[in-house]
Amino acid sequence: MPKLKTKKKAAKRFRVTKNGKVLAKATGRRHLLSDKAPKKLRQMRQTIEVMGRVAQNIKAVMPYC
Repeated sequence: MPKLKTKKKAAKRFRVTKNGKVLAKATGRRHLLSDKAPKKLRQMRQTIEVMGRVAQNIKAVMPYC
């Protein structure tokens, strides 16, 4: 059986932890930052956990992560 290929697009955006959680950077940090509250900007620095079916889809395209 051949090796499975990792989708590099997904590998650059998501990280799978040792326990199997999928982590991603928070969205909304690209532009229009002056209209967002400082508290919101601080919170968006953190990584967030991707949940549910979306996490399962990400794990499917990253077989060795």
